Amino acid sequence: MTDILFSNLVWIWIAIALILFPVLLKVTAPYGRHTKKNWGPMIDNRLGWFIMESPSLFLFLYFIFRWGDFKNLTVLIASIIWVTHYFHRTILFPLRIKTEGKKMPIVIMLFAVFFNLINVTVNGYWLSRLAPEFSSDYLGIIKLVLGIVLFISGFIINKYHDRILILLRRSSNNGYKIPYGGLFRYVSCPNFLGEIIAWSGFALLVWSLPALSFLIWTIVNLLPRALDHHKWYRQNFSDYPPKRKAIFPFIL
Repeated sequence: MTDILFSNLVWIWIAIALILFPVLLKVTAPYGRHTKKNWGPMIDNRLGWFIMESPSLFLFLYFIFRWGDFKNLTVLIASIIWVTHYFHRTILFPLRIKTEGKKMPIVIMLFAVFFNLINVTVNGYWLSRLAPEFSSDYLGIIKLVLGIVLFISGFIINKYHDRILILLRRSSNNGYKIPYGGLFRYVSCPNFLGEIIAWSGFALLVWSLPALSFLIWTIVNLLPRALDHHKWYRQNFSDYPPKRKAIFPFIL
């Protein structure tokens, strides 16, 4: 595959995200607290989660161990970041969540599998086959350091607030309560905010079109979900904190 053809395919992938964005703002994805049974056959929530996230872990490992140059500092650090995130997301997270008896529509799982297959392919292919040598000039170092700091910050924010939600679910007998603590003081979905921050750091560190496409898709996916969650909290809890925003403190 030529570099030009690859870039054009990634631009098409970005265009699809931007076209879908207004649709996702109007259609609530039917899983989690928004699950609906009229979307067809269902699958166990944890099993579905493992299946839909697996390509991002295992296909990336295939790309990076077959073709990756670990002497390239960008490739090495980006690979550590990716595998760390998706090992947690694929293996650990489904084991931690308390969702006994909960299911998700199989069609939602398949949509996620499709997205993850494309996303990991374009990012894994670029990192393992097209990534230039790490630039040790001033700008290269700045991008590397800021990218790592942003990713680690976002990763911690995401996992910390996921833990609050998991513990809250356990204490509420598999139901829902108003979450408090940390950035929940300001927004309804700080875990989503953390994920956006993390992949912003990844995009800065890697500085590639596929990494940018991942960031755009992350925003396109998580922003509508955050708005839906925020609306759900307000509809279901009369005492929900009125000053909380959905995802970006003081803004949205």
